[in-house]
Amino acid sequence: MGLWPWLTGALLLLLLLVQLSRSARFYAKVSLYCALCVSGSTLAAVICLLRHGGRTVENLSIISWFVRTFKYVFGLRFDIKGRQKLEVDHPCVIISNHQSILDMMGLMEALPKRCVQIAKRELLFTGPVGLIMYLGGVFFINRQRSRTAMTVMADVGERMVRENLKVWVYPEGTRNDNGDLLPFKKGAFYLAIQAQVPIIPVVYSSFSSFYNYKTKLFTSGTIRVEVLDAIPTSGLTVADVPKLMDSCHQAMRTTFLRISKTPQENGATARPGSQPAQ
Repeated sequence: MGLWPWLTGALLLLLLLVQLSRSARFYAKVSLYCALCVSGSTLAAVICLLRHGGRTVENLSIISWFVRTFKYVFGLRFDIKGRQKLEVDHPCVIISNHQSILDMMGLMEALPKRCVQIAKRELLFTGPVGLIMYLGGVFFINRQRSRTAMTVMADVGERMVRENLKVWVYPEGTRNDNGDLLPFKKGAFYLAIQAQVPIIPVVYSSFSSFYNYKTKLFTSGTIRVEVLDAIPTSGLTVADVPKLMDSCHQAMRTTFLRISKTPQENGATARPGSQPAQ
């Protein structure tokens, strides 16, 4: 028997499983998302190299175009309120909540001009995705070595002022889908005070109505996004970091719970706390 009958049978079985099993549908969509990330990153990398020749923040316009098309595949819609607050012509630190692998789509929907991310160093070694992040000017931090991370953050502070960059940070430090915000880490706030630039919080509503890893839910849905007013840091010192971090957390948490309109899950009662800078 030839190979084609086996492949056809396997494909039909897969289609049947996808129709019958919620878990199969979930993993099929996640696999498709990952495949789109890899293929999109590969194609975008080629275009970036041909157009700009290497690593530059200007590549982000190409990268974001590719990622913004993903939402049509999965039936997602982003309703963004206050987008104009991000379109400022000066450096700033943008902070947002971090929920799942789908956050990249949300990031690219709201990404303003001349804005780069801070990401963990491990992502640099994720094949085409790591390459496109590098070409887009992402700052990679080794979170296992605090001294190295602090050196990178100091360099980021100098470059964002010198090159008029906006820097996007996830202050929770890790993905979180518990229905509330985790305590923030201090790195983003040290960075803003060091550079004496404002902080602009961006809040994404909970994904739980359409994406939930635990229950294997992945359907279409709408993500509400709200850009809050900029918080100035002019004149603040490192002694003001805890107060600044607390006020940002409270404002973002209040907004998150309001626009999500979902009860807290798993008894989440996270409050701002003091954790090592990353």
